Amino acid sequence: MTRKLLVAFVLATGSTGCNFWYNEVPSPDDLMHNIAWFDHMILSKAVHPYQRADIPRDTPDGIVPITGGERDFRVGNPRQLQYGFDFAVANTITRPAGMTTLPAERGEELYRIYCAMCHGYQGAGDGTLKSYLNPPSLLTPQAIGYTDGYLYGIIRYGRGLMGQYGDKIVRQDERWAVVDYVRSLQAGAPAPVAATTGGQN
Repeated sequence: MTRKLLVAFVLATGSTGCNFWYNEVPSPDDLMHNIAWFDHMILSKAVHPYQRADIPRDTPDGIVPITGGERDFRVGNPRQLQYGFDFAVANTITRPAGMTTLPAERGEELYRIYCAMCHGYQGAGDGTLKSYLNPPSLLTPQAIGYTDGYLYGIIRYGRGLMGQYGDKIVRQDERWAVVDYVRSLQAGAPAPVAATTGGQN
């Protein structure tokens, strides 16, 4: 008998509980109208600050791109950056005319933040993550032979195991500062030792 009463009680309270929740508890949508600034936002007109040419545009220089921004020279699926970018185009990329070159210290700072953990502080590929990723040295003849545009493209989009850093180093002049710093490391590196044949005299 007790079990039947328990089942009847659960059924009765369960059905009325649902009705109470849906009929008595206020909806969050209704509560929004009781908060003044919510109500104001709902009823206010949309603002289109650039709809007319005579509206003042008092914005700091450089925060709104008006010249189309930087060209995208990726190839393949933009979401799969390991496919790389168009090398022919990247090799022709140059520093924009009129761009102010940042101090060398800024390039070094950015390199130490974003690059040194893999490529090492001197660019020899002996960074902290060497045992995990085996990153290449930036001091090899092959790396020295890359164009500045190619290095810039790798920094911006990544390649192979290297991820993109264009979303971290977002300013063009700072990416070029990293390129300049890599070039300074390459210029200061000792010349590679020529390979010997191993024969005896």
